Amino acid sequence: MSAGRRGGVDRLRRTVRATRAYLRAARPGPPGALPDFLIIGGQRCGTTSLHAYLAGHPDVSAATGKELQFFTLHHERGERWYRAHFPPPAPRRQTFEASPYYLFHPSVPQRVARLLPQARFVALLRDPVERAYSHYLHTLSYGLEPLSFADAIAAEPQRLAEALRDGPDTPAAHHALRNHSYLARGRYAEQLHRWYAHVPAERLHVIRSEDLYADPATVYGDVLRFLGLAAYAPPQFARHTRRRDRTSGELTPDLRAHLTDHFATPNATLATLLSHPHPWWPA
Repeated sequence: MSAGRRGGVDRLRRTVRATRAYLRAARPGPPGALPDFLIIGGQRCGTTSLHAYLAGHPDVSAATGKELQFFTLHHERGERWYRAHFPPPAPRRQTFEASPYYLFHPSVPQRVARLLPQARFVALLRDPVERAYSHYLHTLSYGLEPLSFADAIAAEPQRLAEALRDGPDTPAAHHALRNHSYLARGRYAEQLHRWYAHVPAERLHVIRSEDLYADPATVYGDVLRFLGLAAYAPPQFARHTRRRDRTSGELTPDLRAHLTDHFATPNATLATLLSHPHPWWPA
């Protein structure tokens, strides 16, 4: 599928889903439930797979679609619009959504804490070098990145600074933060510190993506215990993604070494924050 067609299909899907939510919100009667938990990110870190595993649990109901983006792009639409994406409350049943932009956007933790004071949150973190390159390929596949990978990461600081001049919630800011934040999104400790300022650490479960890929049954079982859900195993732990990374020579050994050095201090900070001896290591 071409980049233009892929973007058009995604936009149409989001428009249909949002319109249906408006119609449901306009109906009289009680609104849907607020979510019991959120998968908050990060992008290109396995959130689609974890979303699929949790949506298949017999005691869980997923929202009307992945990436509602209520706390980022659509916060002005109001609580009733958000609730319209969820089923009515039901005993012993949890509901959730997954929007990977939530972990990164600076306005989200405070908004979430205000609306969902008892909710739980799951974050997945991937080797930031691999994540950055996967993010680049994802943006490239949508026709939103004209630069090479090396040029894109060199341009990132200026791109973000210019886009954020009027704050993080303008269309320009959202475009840059979502599409051109290749390195910024891999500085995970900064993002977790923002969340911990508004959410108790015991309500935020952090997973290494590499562990989910290597041993999904164990990681999934840990998530279920964190969420207070009964043990359950899906028929298979298939790997789900919106787009497979294609091989490319743009992540050269020299560029990989440069990025590994770039992330050395942020990774050390993250290891201290999570009390983990080393969050990633060279292959």
